[in-house]
Amino acid sequence: MADTRGASRERAVQLASEGKLEDALAEYQGMARSAPDDAEVRQRVAELLEWLGRQAEAATAYEAAALAWTKAAQPLRAVAACLALSRLGAPPAATTRTARVLAERFALAPSAAAPTASPGTMAPVPGPEAPGAMPILSHLGREAFIALLEAMEVRAFFPGQAVVEEGSAGASMFALVEGKADVLRTLEGGERKSAGTVLPGDFFGELALVSEGPRLATVVATERAVLLELTRERMEAVAARHPTVAGAVEAFYRRRMVENLLRSNPLLSKLTPEQKAAVSRDFQLRTVSAGEALLTQGQAGDAFYVVLRGRYTPWLEQMHGRRVALAELREGDVFGEISLLLDKPVSATVRAEVAGVVLRLDRAAFEKHLLSQPGLKGMLMRMGTERLQRTAQALASGRVLHDGDLRV
Repeated sequence: MADTRGASRERAVQLASEGKLEDALAEYQGMARSAPDDAEVRQRVAELLEWLGRQAEAATAYEAAALAWTKAAQPLRAVAACLALSRLGAPPAATTRTARVLAERFALAPSAAAPTASPGTMAPVPGPEAPGAMPILSHLGREAFIALLEAMEVRAFFPGQAVVEEGSAGASMFALVEGKADVLRTLEGGERKSAGTVLPGDFFGELALVSEGPRLATVVATERAVLLELTRERMEAVAARHPTVAGAVEAFYRRRMVENLLRSNPLLSKLTPEQKAAVSRDFQLRTVSAGEALLTQGQAGDAFYVVLRGRYTPWLEQMHGRRVALAELREGDVFGEISLLLDKPVSATVRAEVAGVVLRLDRAAFEKHLLSQPGLKGMLMRMGTERLQRTAQALASGRVLHDGDLRV
């Protein structure tokens, strides 16, 4: 039977490639009758009906595909199929009915507590996604799940087409439903280099839901790609009606940023998996206003900071009002550890040049997780001594440093 379905699938693909859409549709419909739970076949039937302009039939087929993808524990494919109903002009009740089936399968159970965040506090970090779960959506109750699902849009891209461009204003998050894309980053010399590959099930661009700012990389489709897009404007509209949405988005974003930090930072990458899990719970995500001072020279340091978005300038305040700017801090840079290490006042004022986002680890958590590790403490002490020497040199010479290495 499997061999027969395989041959039928090959015939259907060949017929579609030759432009014989009606014949390809008939082939797929035959497979659907013999294997009604085959979600891929259901999807192809729906797509062919849409291409042929038979919208009412296509809507019915997409609903069947959404249910088949749900049964197959493929939530993103199910969401994309569900959203096709609205695109095809199906009654809103049909979309909501299908969305409710998805919510019953993938949303939080009514008795579970969804992530919440109040002003000045952090939403809890969700653990690894369970099989068949989705970031953000699967941490919401059913009504919020449906509202956020219906706020998403399905986007399709051809090979070579850019999904987002580095440096452009970011205002939405994406999830790759099918296809593949490359993440490209521009180096200092202007060379563009691949930083990784986006595969089905991956989310990217979530930073744009939390704060305004430029895209940090370009994403280009390397094969036909179907994505779900959630804009900040639509997310905020849903969050106004369902406050748990803001907490789920922030918790997902915070977890992603902390995971990246723990993986890439030379200091924190040396922690054991258990230590990383412990420290990740104590990092706080904080938005920063333009002109805001995070550290003030001469005052006691209160935390260790990691830059996620924005630009931050350390300033040395001297007698007679003279100020010396040190190297600007950007994404990935850390500061504030010297004061905590040496238990001395902060050596420079750090002020945000533009609105941004940082991760903050308060003094108690810094001492608990980092200073308690002999190897890490030694590395931090060496780094702190070197930076204090550079600060002294800057004070003595009056030169502005531009090498990008100095951290406060």
